[in-house]
Amino acid sequence: MDQSSASSRIAGAVRDLASEVVFALQSEDHLSTVCGAAGIGEDDRTGIAAVRVIGADLLLPSLLYGRDPHPGDMAVLQRAVIDFPPRAGAPAASAWSHWAMASALGTPRMDDAVLEPDTAWLEQAPWQAFTHQLSVLAPLARPASASAVNRVASHRPADVARGFVRAVRRRDWLQAAGAGRWLATLDGVPDTLGLAAGLDFVQLMGGQDPRVALHLRAAGLIRSGQAR
Repeated sequence: MDQSSASSRIAGAVRDLASEVVFALQSEDHLSTVCGAAGIGEDDRTGIAAVRVIGADLLLPSLLYGRDPHPGDMAVLQRAVIDFPPRAGAPAASAWSHWAMASALGTPRMDDAVLEPDTAWLEQAPWQAFTHQLSVLAPLARPASASAVNRVASHRPADVARGFVRAVRRRDWLQAAGAGRWLATLDGVPDTLGLAAGLDFVQLMGGQDPRVALHLRAAGLIRSGQAR
């Protein structure tokens, strides 16, 4: 299989998986297993790669609704953590994404090797890059998350708001949705932003992308207080 064909298959698997996460977030009767609904098993290499892209959001329905995740989803996420660790020299966001997956599984401990990566690179980022990096790490934007990334974000709500507006103007709907999800978790967001209307606009313009819809649904649940 050539690289372009493999990339196309992974992209399709990512869309399918994100769609199932969105369905689970929207449904009163949540699916017992997101991976099962998307046809992904522990031996599905393409599916495991897609899980690595979705990251900790694979377990988002159970995390937001306070339910135990399905063992099958846990097993597939564990496989993604093992099979796709950050490469040497990988961007810091990759290390944080990996940490978020391990954290969702409940594996990080103070006496383990899986400790929080550094955040100095994020603290020093200008607001444009800061918003971009946060959008990549949107799976960390959820209630009760106390990671160092969340703490850095909590000190820069105005920068995230500026980045959200910039992403909307650039029609970068995935970044706008990720930034909007972060804004739903932060205190001190400027009232002049009009976040609710902004999220509605992103939904209208980019909500057909399942990954955009995933972040927007998460933001809506957080803002409504339905998420735990």
